[in-house]
Amino acid sequence: MRIVLGDHPHTRVLKNLPGHEFVEVKPLYSAFARMVRALEFDVCEMALATYLQARDNGVPVTLLPVVTIGGTHHRSLTRLPDAPAITPGDLRGSRVGVRSYSQTTGLWVRGLLREEYGVDAADVTWVTTEEPHVAQYTEPPYVERSAAETVADLLKAGDVAAAVLGPRAIGGQGRGLVPLIEDAEAAGRAWAERHGTVPVNHVVVVRNTVLDEAPEAVDAIYAELKAATAGAEAPVGAGWSEPLAKALEIGARYAAEQELVRTRVDVAEIERRAARWSE
Repeated sequence: MRIVLGDHPHTRVLKNLPGHEFVEVKPLYSAFARMVRALEFDVCEMALATYLQARDNGVPVTLLPVVTIGGTHHRSLTRLPDAPAITPGDLRGSRVGVRSYSQTTGLWVRGLLREEYGVDAADVTWVTTEEPHVAQYTEPPYVERSAAETVADLLKAGDVAAAVLGPRAIGGQGRGLVPLIEDAEAAGRAWAERHGTVPVNHVVVVRNTVLDEAPEAVDAIYAELKAATAGAEAPVGAGWSEPLAKALEIGARYAAEQELVRTRVDVAEIERRAARWSE
């Protein structure tokens, strides 16, 4: 099988498995569009929001109950260190930069803005630098595209009041930026305690035709993923669980509120499809 997995400590060992082609894609997120638009791979790591949108638009992939990346995102909402201090509530009526409106980090950040600060997705103009992965998706009218190369460039140019950056971007283009939310780590822990789960960013999907034609091979890959992620810090891991179900339910609700999906996400159906890999 042709497999795409990110360069994570818990997945590197899998790339030594014989009999498969492990495709290196950098940046990893560029593989998501290739998967949902052309079904280019057999098994592929994928951002949660991309998976939900792909499912909403009938892309024939099935979720494996495997989480490769996740974490809280209160620290992902950033500003310039010398900019006037503003609160998340001050973003109502403002412009905020995000790589893509359908980026999963943005999904979680907009969710917490609504829950904790009363700021709806439509209250903000979301300025993006990239298009969605799912070609069929049409962005809502409060999203606009910029010619800027990066989200950090939008901040530095004064085009946005704040920027949403994922963990790797914070350590890269976002170096030196500061969280908009005071004591972001504590706020993230409070979110996780309140919801009984941790936000999921990346999952793994398989092409439906591969699952139909070679189910034992898919089972073997899943077993390797489960062994590789055993003992990892939540939410990373494999197997259907209550925390995973909660993360999917919350992410699906956020996606509907933000017009990322047009129909209700049936998490029970996702679980049914994943039942063969449950304990």
